[in-house]
Amino acid sequence: MAIKLEDKKAIVAEVNEAAKGALSAVVADARGVSVAAMTGLRRDARDAGVTVRVVRNTLMRRAVEGTQYECLNDVFTGPTLIAFSHEHPGAAARLFKEFAKSQSAFEIKAAAFEGNFLAASQIDILATLPTYDEAISQLMSVIQGATSKFVRTLAAVRDQKEAEAA
Repeated sequence: MAIKLEDKKAIVAEVNEAAKGALSAVVADARGVSVAAMTGLRRDARDAGVTVRVVRNTLMRRAVEGTQYECLNDVFTGPTLIAFSHEHPGAAARLFKEFAKSQSAFEIKAAAFEGNFLAASQIDILATLPTYDEAISQLMSVIQGATSKFVRTLAAVRDQKEAEAA
């Protein structure tokens, strides 16, 4: 189906805006995935702060021109589904990785993070990034462990000095 030039420009502008505000992008091939499954994926994506778009490859190349996702141009072949993470860099990667477990026809092609190309085999790097809350929790755990060890050391020094004085 032919798309009018104005519509193409609108699509390119919309995807370009999504790309400029995104923290990461993941590209996949969704051939053979049912419409119901794709609807579920889009719903989950909205809940996770991820924008999912199916765009023609030539339009996609123009849309990512001048953005940090220009490194993905080589994977824009065949049917292309792209997801931009807006709230957390690993959200789209985690979403697509989880979806691929239940859909054998779904194939992750590549990802991009901070201008770096990540092959499909490296998607775990992005998918395993901790969320903000998880990172804060890990930091607090480290701080708590260090302070409690420090307090125990001070108590041991105090006890030792008291024993020597007695």
